[in-house]
Amino acid sequence: MKKIVVFSGAGMSAESGINTFRDSNGLWEKYDVSEIATPEGWKKNPKLVQSFYNARRKNILDAQPNEAHQIIASLEESYVVKIITQNIDDLHERAGSSSVLHLHGNIRFAKSSGPNVEKKYYPIQGAELNLETDLCDDGFPLRPHVVWFGENVPMYEKVIPMIESAEIFIVIGTSLNVYPAAGLIYYCNPKTLKYLIDPKAVELSVPKDFHVISKNAIEGIKELITFLD
Repeated sequence: MKKIVVFSGAGMSAESGINTFRDSNGLWEKYDVSEIATPEGWKKNPKLVQSFYNARRKNILDAQPNEAHQIIASLEESYVVKIITQNIDDLHERAGSSSVLHLHGNIRFAKSSGPNVEKKYYPIQGAELNLETDLCDDGFPLRPHVVWFGENVPMYEKVIPMIESAEIFIVIGTSLNVYPAAGLIYYCNPKTLKYLIDPKAVELSVPKDFHVISKNAIEGIKELITFLD
């Protein structure tokens, strides 16, 4: 079976009611990035940061996978499908996709706020983490399993071979403004069939061999699957 690699972003989950960060009226217009999405913000006010991500987690738990998630999951019937997502939600998994790599972390998990931050991940059963009672094995408070600004992206090198080996590469619902993640599209093999799905796709800077579909995630993926053999 042919291998499809899907690279998804915030627009993928927006249609499930997940609040986006960068769009108009997005979260970055309501919050100071340095206060709630950096290691320095955590050190300054961990209570604020924990509260922010507890709210994000509740939003995600209340949401459901949309039709685009479900269509991508159904592609596994005919293709080997690998998903690389910039999203911290678990909607791809809940839609039935079996191979999902979270480039920027997964908010349904926590990790140590101490020096062993990348050593172990802890599943979160409910919506909230408590600074005083939810501790890692080393005794430090658990923080969200999310890559903050100024932190390394541990999965970055791991996904490059996945993209290089893709026969079909689908970029969906991302502004391609977040680096280093946005640079991953340039690792595609020249022979790979490449598609970009986003309402603002024509405004984005991508190689000329990308087939551009200027639609939202649901309508765009519906159109794209008519091209697949």
